[in-house]
Amino acid sequence: MKICICGGGNLGHVVAGFVSSQGKYDVCLLTRHPELWSQELTIEAPEGTIYSGHLNGVYSDACQAVADADIVLFCLPGYAIRNTLLQIKDYLRADAAVGTVVSSTGFFFQAFAVLPQEQTLFGFQRVPFISRVVEYGSRARLMGYKDSLELAIERGKTSRESLKETLQDMLRTPIHLLGSHYEVSLSNSNPLLHPSRLYSLWKDYSEGMVYDNIPLFYEEWTEEAAELYINMDNELQALLSQLPVSKGSISTVLDYYESTDASSLAKKLRSIEAFKGIPAPMIKVKGGYIPDFHSRYFTEDFPYGLAFVHRLTHEKGIPSPTIDRILEWGSRIIHRQ
Repeated sequence: MKICICGGGNLGHVVAGFVSSQGKYDVCLLTRHPELWSQELTIEAPEGTIYSGHLNGVYSDACQAVADADIVLFCLPGYAIRNTLLQIKDYLRADAAVGTVVSSTGFFFQAFAVLPQEQTLFGFQRVPFISRVVEYGSRARLMGYKDSLELAIERGKTSRESLKETLQDMLRTPIHLLGSHYEVSLSNSNPLLHPSRLYSLWKDYSEGMVYDNIPLFYEEWTEEAAELYINMDNELQALLSQLPVSKGSISTVLDYYESTDASSLAKKLRSIEAFKGIPAPMIKVKGGYIPDFHSRYFTEDFPYGLAFVHRLTHEKGIPSPTIDRILEWGSRIIHRQ
């Protein structure tokens, strides 16, 4: 079976290396910079396991990458999805399945508009791995696994059960099939998680302010950020009650993190091993540090994550004051850059 991974970021490295290391999938990569890649990938796992994968091709040309692919898997930020869909659409096999490692960046909404009705689409609710590049194009670190994954499949004639089984085997993780793309697209993971912390850190930022240190993004998580996260999740859950989704298909933040209130949620987020050592996105300048407003935490999670939730709450008439306030702040900050 031929698998094309689209995207050469953290997840692109780890997914490509992990899947190709199994030796039973023909894996290639579509990236803007094929010249920077080795065809041999080394993935370091937290328990000490080393996964050694071989890529059968690394391309910047969409036709070469996807023309004979059975599965095309996007490991891309939200802003790159539409352009990549447009690049590959004319070369896809009619029976190919096209999907994404995480759906909360607008994949389904954009794929519905670009790809033909008969194209099978799939997407995960959360990323399968926590990933970090060590040496670009050759080595990466798999920092955390998921116990299970939630998947939505839409359109096309591909057997839903067969595709689920294939993806389950590729990622070596149990997969639960959900009933609607809303159940994976409207995640309360990164699109709510990151903005709540960013807003709590820098809501009072103004031009010219310089900070004297870089806080740890998760290990110094505050009760204020946890309270914002819970409030946004409550607004999302109200939206879900008005959409064709299965009750409980998206766990509340408190249930997912086995917490009861803002204090216990903050404590839980500070304690997660895979999150340790991750700094807040900042840039060094004269005299200290300033927020990095070009970080994916801003450029992806506001316009290609939180914005979709915001749009639907307003379409359905669901009050969302916390989402409104944080999205308005993030959008204003981004547009100022």
